[in-house]
Amino acid sequence: MDDTHICGVHAVLAALKSRPDLVEEIWVSDTRGDKRMAAVLDAAHNAQVKIHKSPRAALDRMSGGVKHQGVVARVRETPVQKEQDLESFLAGLPPLPLLLVLDGVQDPHNLGACLRSADAAGAHGVIVPREHSAPLSAVARRAARGAAETIPVFQVVNLARALRELKAAGIWLAGASQEADTDIFHADLRRPLAIVLGGEGKGLRRLTQEECDMLVRIPMAGSVESLNVSVAAGICLFEAVRQRNG
Repeated sequence: MDDTHICGVHAVLAALKSRPDLVEEIWVSDTRGDKRMAAVLDAAHNAQVKIHKSPRAALDRMSGGVKHQGVVARVRETPVQKEQDLESFLAGLPPLPLLLVLDGVQDPHNLGACLRSADAAGAHGVIVPREHSAPLSAVARRAARGAAETIPVFQVVNLARALRELKAAGIWLAGASQEADTDIFHADLRRPLAIVLGGEGKGLRRLTQEECDMLVRIPMAGSVESLNVSVAAGICLFEAVRQRNG
């Protein structure tokens, strides 16, 4: 399945509501008629998007193995934004922005889950490198449960340069590392902030760490040495939210 298709009720419904201009047509199961599917159909009708009724076998072929829940949509383009769009985006942020930077997350399920956490925490955007990072594919969109269509995602050629651009805009960079002296719950996150997380198994690259203003760790009380990157993203983002609301 290519990146011009999205699958699943949440992802398709979010696209129809937030970016209907990108949705060309949808295919829905000819046997599913529950309330959740009715909501998808209503949104498609409101957006004047063409609807096809299809048997499940046809949807299975279209989705290429991605769980589709009886609905597949074709979109015109991926909402990933480019590095040249970052400057104007930063200029339009509110006084206390919250961003998420992912340094080499290569599993599309993890990328999607990180987007979901970022959206839930009210983060204003997510930045990923173009190389050595999972694309915003159908799998990632499915895992994001609609967040891929609502939160801005920037794909940058040079992550270190993008981090310097964030700092020039007055945004502090907090890198997550289990080697850090300060734990996340004792760090001051009540400032313009970007949480910076490394990829699966490897953590932050050295050059990325060097760009960070501070390093923080998530205290671990059990026997495991590290957390899934999407879990770590949720903890760090919501700790920032807790401090700001406290």
